[in-house]
Amino acid sequence: MIPRLKELYNKTIVQNLLNKLNLKNKNRVPKLTKVVLNMGLGLDGNDQKKLKTSIEDMSLISGQSPIVTKFKKSISNFKTRKGTNAGVKVTLRNDRMYEFIDRLVNIALPRIKDFKGLSSKSIDSSGNFSFGIKEHIIFPEINFDKVERIKGMDITIVTSTRDKKESIELLKEFNFPIHDRKVN
Repeated sequence: MIPRLKELYNKTIVQNLLNKLNLKNKNRVPKLTKVVLNMGLGLDGNDQKKLKTSIEDMSLISGQSPIVTKFKKSISNFKTRKGTNAGVKVTLRNDRMYEFIDRLVNIALPRIKDFKGLSSKSIDSSGNFSFGIKEHIIFPEINFDKVERIKGMDITIVTSTRDKKESIELLKEFNFPIHDRKVN
């Protein structure tokens, strides 16, 4: 079955973006390439029980098994050793990506306490949109009663365009709550 957002993109969003961005070719319209979820563990990476719960939480959120990332070099100020566990990471593409974005925009983001939207300044020069979430429990798949410690995570949405304006328009078509105002 085709995800709802993928069908919406193919039927309406492409036409809307063709008109808004004054593009002549349908293949020139920006699209979502992948979504990368990253949860850093810090000192908890050495504890196998906490690492296992982080892997379980990330697999519930994303729908696929994450990989465990390792530190590339030792830094004494951060109490890290080369080769020890740094965090967990998942890359979502195709149908799982659209399903995750649907849950993120319509269910998870509205559950954030005092949420005022995402900043448009979070788009880098490559057209990728990155933002952080302080509580991973905003996702409905996570059972709040079984969580020992609330963890944050970073989400990066990679688009096919290099233009910031096109990326913002694409994400707004997917109903991302992006604002242009200055945040204090």
